[in-house]
Amino acid sequence: MAYKYLVIVESPAKAKTIEKYLGRNYKVVASLGHIRDLPKSRMGIDFENNYEPDYITIRGKGPVIKDLKKYAKKAEKVYLAADPDREGEAIAWHLSFLLGLREDEKNRVVFNEITKEAVKNALKNPRDLDENLINSQQARRVLDRIVGYQISPLLWKKVKRGLSAGRVQSVALKIICDREEEIKNFKPEEYWSIEGNFIKTRKKFKANFYGVDGKKTSLSNKEETDKILDRIDKDEKWTIKKVTKKERKRNPQNPFTTSSLQQEAAGKLNFRTRKTMMVAQQLYEGISLGRGGTVGLITYMRTDSTRLSETAKAEATQLILEDYGEEYSASKVRKVKNAEGAQDAHEAIRATSAMRRPNDIKQYLSKDQYKLYNLIWSRFIASLMKPAVYDTMRVDLEQNSVMFRANGSSIKFDGYQVVYKDQSKEKDNILPEMQEQDEVTLDKIDPEQHFTQPPARYSEASLIKTLEENGVGRPSTYAPTLETIQRRYYVALKNKRFEPTELGGIVNEMIKEFFPNIVDVHFTAKMEKDLDSVEEGKIEWVKIIDQFYNPFKEEVEKAENEIEAVEIEDEPAGFDCEKCGHPMVIKIGRYGKFYACSNFPDCRNTKPIVKKLEITCPLCKKGEVVERKSKKNRIFYGCDRYPECEFTSWDKPIGRNCPKCDHFLVEKITKKQSQVKCSNCDYAEDIQK
Repeated sequence: MAYKYLVIVESPAKAKTIEKYLGRNYKVVASLGHIRDLPKSRMGIDFENNYEPDYITIRGKGPVIKDLKKYAKKAEKVYLAADPDREGEAIAWHLSFLLGLREDEKNRVVFNEITKEAVKNALKNPRDLDENLINSQQARRVLDRIVGYQISPLLWKKVKRGLSAGRVQSVALKIICDREEEIKNFKPEEYWSIEGNFIKTRKKFKANFYGVDGKKTSLSNKEETDKILDRIDKDEKWTIKKVTKKERKRNPQNPFTTSSLQQEAAGKLNFRTRKTMMVAQQLYEGISLGRGGTVGLITYMRTDSTRLSETAKAEATQLILEDYGEEYSASKVRKVKNAEGAQDAHEAIRATSAMRRPNDIKQYLSKDQYKLYNLIWSRFIASLMKPAVYDTMRVDLEQNSVMFRANGSSIKFDGYQVVYKDQSKEKDNILPEMQEQDEVTLDKIDPEQHFTQPPARYSEASLIKTLEENGVGRPSTYAPTLETIQRRYYVALKNKRFEPTELGGIVNEMIKEFFPNIVDVHFTAKMEKDLDSVEEGKIEWVKIIDQFYNPFKEEVEKAENEIEAVEIEDEPAGFDCEKCGHPMVIKIGRYGKFYACSNFPDCRNTKPIVKKLEITCPLCKKGEVVERKSKKNRIFYGCDRYPECEFTSWDKPIGRNCPKCDHFLVEKITKKQSQVKCSNCDYAEDIQK
């Protein structure tokens, strides 16, 4: 079919969606991401010529480029519609070069959302390629290449082949290692609390020890606690000394940025960061809604802005009025300030249409797509609603100069929470009505010993939050950074928390000693700001690289001479190789520890290290169930006789059979409940804790 215009996007899914919006005069094709990059086999940077990158065609992209040239030759005009960010601008620039497009011809189109209106409007308003965006991406690429290709060979030579270092990943690793050091050095401190159960006109309520003689007092040990208890007369009435009643408002949270979406999806949906971005990409690129056609359901998902367009606000306000009433609609939209350093290049992540209610389109979405869309839509709508209002009450009780305090609250108006429930949403705690000088009775008193706890290890969500707060990395870097440090086995995710491995600790210490700036949070944050200044056209990208490279080059030379080779000794496995009789050892590989024969390379026998559950395989009745890991590092359970027996289960078998159908029972633990369930039927029983 003949066409006049060629539109080049990044992904086939996006191409399919956009092609449905445009007439027969348009052909929409995908570049499948980047088509040119620095070579993998060498540095690819001319240090004598202002760090000029030597770009080459990415291996395997030859046929794609050939097709694109063929399509472009037939078109009157080519539009470059890669994603609206630095990477997208760079892709458009490389395409322009390879297709021989004129520099003075406006052919760059961007859209923050893939809807018919947005796409057609973008094609009516093409612009020139943004040189500042291109230079910013190029500066980051060159900088990352210099760091990676000069530190990584040192790690290969001095520690182990296959290791790597990078700007953001090295900082992330250091943050995780520093937290582990804090936990290791933590010394718990004793403290005590006293809780009292009180009665006022047959209504019970709780209050906690506050202080003595009107002053807040902390209790450090049993002796101090006993002194307080000795002053309390269990038979004497307590006097209400002060009652404070207030109305408190809780404002809705801002619509999502990339990092806040990743954090909330982890907390509410139990999504890994990579999964969140993958599902968000699907929602952005377009979903078929039956007769409604294919449409992008959310705006671009890589953003650090909380800004909403006036059109989006107006439509969301209309929905709030229709679905919830005027009392829920914010009469005046709160002014939202972006986080410091935010580029504000795009809107916040929101639904492309407020009127596209999650339940109305649920039938067209997968389970994960619905969950994430509902989260994004709800937060977007809630951000334009009135605050939740709470009635709060604080009561101070006193006896013999010992003061206890009770805090209560009840929701007066749910406001935005009718749409979006906060993770930290407080529960109603209603106190009985009390006045000053009223008397109450002590029913029971309960002293309790506590010890301070070490700081928690980082989860994916809390690590992203820390990186963002420190200005390290940008929205598009968090997911690949977390993936890289796990893939290199620098850290392991245990119980959804990051722990550094022995290998990660060695790499971190080496980089910390010889390349302190690379892992310095403040240095990296300043570098990010400088790179953002390139994007804003305030500074030349070559100058940024120059300022970094000259001292870095000296550090590399010093490290070459001073770093001593680190030998990671193999641990004895405690049994012999069944093939040659030599002792087996535990080695560290790319995906963690494994058993290997000490007679390598003469004997190449290896075995995975598995955790045995001491449960007979429910399928073959001969083998034993063991814990294994998938390629994506997800735990599953299988038979140790694999491949003879192919039994597998994502849920942990417990060694009992179902009383209804005799299939094996498994342990099913979620945030809400812990159950033993049948692997075949609907039988379930709660786990007694």
